[in-house]
Amino acid sequence: MKPKILVVDDEPSILDNILYALELDGFDPTGCATGAAALREIAAGDFALVVLDVGLPDTNGFDLCKRIRAGSQVPVIFLTARDGEVDRIVGLEIGADDYVTKPFSPRELSARVKAVLRRCGGDGGGNAEPKPKASAPGLPFRVDEVRMQITYFGKVLGLSSTEFRLLRVLCRHPGRVYSRAQLMDIAWEEPETAMERTVDAHVKGVRAKLKAVNATVEAIETHRGMGYSLREIW
Repeated sequence: MKPKILVVDDEPSILDNILYALELDGFDPTGCATGAAALREIAAGDFALVVLDVGLPDTNGFDLCKRIRAGSQVPVIFLTARDGEVDRIVGLEIGADDYVTKPFSPRELSARVKAVLRRCGGDGGGNAEPKPKASAPGLPFRVDEVRMQITYFGKVLGLSSTEFRLLRVLCRHPGRVYSRAQLMDIAWEEPETAMERTVDAHVKGVRAKLKAVNATVEAIETHRGMGYSLREIW
């Protein structure tokens, strides 16, 4: 199944170029030009991600994102002609996963779509994460996607954003071994800037926070020459 992407932009030439680039990269894109049409599409379809222009004829993209977030956690990438720091912060605070300033290359946007989907555990264009299996019996982790918090044995962990994404990936598939490269690709905002040593450092940091809650359990297991996994049997 090709990942379905909804693109909301009222400029026909931009919309067509984005749809074409996404289709070339293996996605199944749908386009619309208004906020009202976007809400209808989201209600009717199962989209993997929404590309949302901030300046729409019938609504503000920020307000539309709030309405989307009220009923869905689908990843959102904003498109905007404004690049001020305040606008960027507002967009991210209300739930955007990325922010692209016009003018931009449609292929660059397609690459951003892939990166966001990988971070969210979705299909980045042919490299889908396996379906998460049900939590193992007695698994002491609870992941709160809305608050971006993970509890361990009932205690909220004080995680950085990267540590949260890394541990969230491991929690989705207890027992599955992830290579360092896979963890960088899925959990890092800019995987191309990270190094394998960085993964080791973050795993060490997460382990220390887990040990502070329960020092008797080794929650993250090391597989020499392969990578890391979350303990499967508790």
